[in-house]
Amino acid sequence: MKERTTLKKSFKAHWIWAIALGSSIGWGAFVQPTTWMGSAGPLGVIIGFGIGALLMMLIAVSYGFLIKSFPVSGGEFAYSFVSLGRTHAFICGWFLTLGYICIVALNASAFSLMFKFIFPKVIETFHLYQIAGWDVYGMEIIIATVLLVIFGYSNIRGTGLSGRIQFIFCGVMILSVIGLAFMVGVQPGSGLSNVKPLFPPDKTALAAIISIVAIAPWAFVGFDNIPQAAEEFKFPSSKAFTLIILAIFFAAVLYSLMIMTTAMIEPWQGLIAKDHVWGTGAAIGELLGPIGLLILAVALSMGIFTGLNGFIISSSRLLFAMSRAKILPEAFSKLHPKYKTPYIGIIFTSVIAMFAPWFGREALLWVVDMSSIGVSIAYFYTCYTAFTLFKVSMKGDFDPAIHTVSPFKKAVAGFGALASIIFIGLLLIPGSPAFLGMESRIALIAWMLLGFVFYLAKRTEFNRIPKKELNYLILGKEKIVSEDK
Repeated sequence: MKERTTLKKSFKAHWIWAIALGSSIGWGAFVQPTTWMGSAGPLGVIIGFGIGALLMMLIAVSYGFLIKSFPVSGGEFAYSFVSLGRTHAFICGWFLTLGYICIVALNASAFSLMFKFIFPKVIETFHLYQIAGWDVYGMEIIIATVLLVIFGYSNIRGTGLSGRIQFIFCGVMILSVIGLAFMVGVQPGSGLSNVKPLFPPDKTALAAIISIVAIAPWAFVGFDNIPQAAEEFKFPSSKAFTLIILAIFFAAVLYSLMIMTTAMIEPWQGLIAKDHVWGTGAAIGELLGPIGLLILAVALSMGIFTGLNGFIISSSRLLFAMSRAKILPEAFSKLHPKYKTPYIGIIFTSVIAMFAPWFGREALLWVVDMSSIGVSIAYFYTCYTAFTLFKVSMKGDFDPAIHTVSPFKKAVAGFGALASIIFIGLLLIPGSPAFLGMESRIALIAWMLLGFVFYLAKRTEFNRIPKKELNYLILGKEKIVSEDK
């Protein structure tokens, strides 16, 4: 049997926490508050994210258990293989790859959007064309491309550099958000009175909250970056669950702080009616002047940088794991001769993301909206796998190496799987407050068809791999999966 390529154990616990938190926050917390308030109102958004965070924590129970049991790169790809076999592993990995790369692309374009707001004359000097009503400029493409090159290079240089800068960026982001909340709170004319009405007048409170809960998989995606790097933990994998819970909690707090900060500036309905390109930036700039806008720009930059860094790490590790299992070309599992990182996956992720700014932000949002489906599918596979491995008793098919007796955790894993199905339903069922738009559904179908074609091309070769060898390549052990699926 061919020797299995492995990654060096170099990630420290606080770096992993920062990867999860920074990836969960990204650009949305600083760009989207006015959009979210328009659909759910300030309290609706906060309650929606609170419920979403609790649901993510329930799902995290399954993640914590599986990371401890299978500390390998690939995360959900490996977990779906354990419970349902090689075909489902491919499905999960295919959708998750899409979600990760889309988020990398959107974070890069969000940085260009910030420049477009703060320095419009710099950005709007080289107009190329218009897509879906969005003007595409050459300068924003250059900015996004340079950013991707920088973070791609830093990730190739090694986990020590990428992990350390991730932790520093997260610290700066948290301090910036707290500073903004305090500065807005003490200004004359701002305050909690501007937060009313708490919900949109044209919606019921329940519908408003559900519309936010439905995007929780997208809003909190990032905590699942932890299992992608599990093979590189420089600490016991049993700590992963605590790190995930802390990351989700801090993400929910930061989301809520940014909503309250934006809503306190002026009556939020009037702010939304102004229809600014960047509503939060316009409001804070008007109230606090250049200093406030600078702090917000720093917070947004840190959110973007941590998102870029975290998802480049995760997507490259997922590609590495799938390549090691011989689903993807062998090049993705090759390590850099000097830095020992999966550099082909890092380069591939960065280059694919570079195409995104050329299609305009509106077109990119269609793809990212449907990537929530991919993330929810990964959540389902993880929870289902944990559900099958948690046992009510030691009776029947019980293997102490992978099974654990815990009726409570089995019930939580089952609820997590059900919650994942609900998330998918909210996005796909017509009439739902979060039903995907036509463009997003077309993008989803296109990605599914592409995956089907790719799988047909690789199916014979993939299915020819003996069970023991595939167990070894994916999980590092020959005897895990009891049936050849």
